[in-house]
Amino acid sequence: MSGQGKVVCVAGGSGYVASWLVRLLLQRIYTIKATVRDPNDLTKTKHLLALEGAKEKLHLFQANLHEEGPFDSVVDGCDGGFHTASQFYLSVFQAQLIDPALKGTMNVLRSCAKVPSFKRVIVTSSMTSVAFNGKPLAPDVLVDESWFSDPVFCEKSSYGICFQRR
Repeated sequence: MSGQGKVVCVAGGSGYVASWLVRLLLQRIYTIKATVRDPNDLTKTKHLLALEGAKEKLHLFQANLHEEGPFDSVVDGCDGGFHTASQFYLSVFQAQLIDPALKGTMNVLRSCAKVPSFKRVIVTSSMTSVAFNGKPLAPDVLVDESWFSDPVFCEKSSYGICFQRR
């Protein structure tokens, strides 16, 4: 599938999942508008800028999930996008993790809703939705929809917040 002539946004472009996504999109010749906290912080963006096709097709924008509005100009002209951004800490309370993630997601979605050309948004989940279930993770294990975090395991663990499928 070729993305020739198509523009997509990747919110949280320097994250692990997003970095692979950016790589795959570049291979399919999409133009990418990726948001990061600081485009000038090479410790967070160097791996993206080194990707094949990045010089021609990858554009980095500064955006803070917790502010309403910075995504408006980034999503303008995009055909679709991916929201992969969220902060993650193991031992925090709901107000420090879930509330900002929800607010950030809503800020991105509000910006996307303003753009007539925007056809689809894909929102990824936090890795914590599948990380806490007590099952041993080995190289031959396939993590899929059967691998969700277990609420009982989370309640008994000392992991602070565990996400669960709702």
